[in-house]
Amino acid sequence: MSRDRLLPSGFEKTGYRFKTPYVSILFTSGFMVFAILFLHLEELVKAASTMHLVLFILNNLSLIVMRESKIRNYRPTFKCPFYPWMQIIGIIGYMFLIFEMGKLPLLLTAGFILFGVIWYFTYAKGRKARTSALVHLVERATATEFPSRSLENELREILLERDEIVEDRFDRLIKDCDILDLKGPLSLNEFFKKISRSLSKRINISEDELYGLFIKREKESTTALRPGLAVPHIIIPGEKKFEILLVRCKEGIKFSPTLPPVYVAFVFAGSSDERNFHLRTLMSIAQITQEPDFDKRWLQARNKEELRDIVLLSTRERGEAFV
Repeated sequence: MSRDRLLPSGFEKTGYRFKTPYVSILFTSGFMVFAILFLHLEELVKAASTMHLVLFILNNLSLIVMRESKIRNYRPTFKCPFYPWMQIIGIIGYMFLIFEMGKLPLLLTAGFILFGVIWYFTYAKGRKARTSALVHLVERATATEFPSRSLENELREILLERDEIVEDRFDRLIKDCDILDLKGPLSLNEFFKKISRSLSKRINISEDELYGLFIKREKESTTALRPGLAVPHIIIPGEKKFEILLVRCKEGIKFSPTLPPVYVAFVFAGSSDERNFHLRTLMSIAQITQEPDFDKRWLQARNKEELRDIVLLSTRERGEAFV
């Protein structure tokens, strides 16, 4: 909570060696000692149990909301069976147990909730922008044309932390790269003209020169690696230049009369001194595109930022040692 700016920054301090949050542990321990010594222990335990039951109810409600909102970046590692009936039965059961706790635990729980609401409005509100999953559910129901991306960005950060994904140079390039969502079908020449126009703005090389390099590279051997996927890549003049471009064309790009249309394209251009990173980028792309249902998720993505997230949240070898 301190890292999320919902509590003062002092609570997020950790030990140097084991990263133990010693300030939070000491504060919590002190509070519990005070509560045990000076408060009625039985009623305190009932109040704590009641709060846990409230949390369980909220967890079940959250699961239903998250599932029904169809958020692309919602990727649980476990899916509960018998959804949503198990969650509904759980909510009803927890509510019954809460009322069985008695009046005093309910009042104490209400007091803690009231304190939390006051704390939010007097301290935490505005310190960290968040979007409710309910907003996403409403957007889905009303078919809003300009939905907020903040919730999906939050989920992306959670996934990066949960899966211990370490950002490397490839990820940083993907975060900053252009993405083309093209209308088709397109011929190979039309496709190369469009990507040359996009790349020329970022690497200060003329469209015609880039177009010629792509044509030359394609004549050497096709960059269509498998049905639906192509990775056009070229060596460009200069030093310390490297740029990536992500492309989707749902109607397909015709690389060859004998090959199926291409719907997914990873395009990159780099100078000769970036040859090592050039090869490692090819390895990264190979790992990303081998993920289960990659093509399906790519074609179903609703916008360019969802295409970017598919790449950023992929399972592949990472780290500066790799790229």
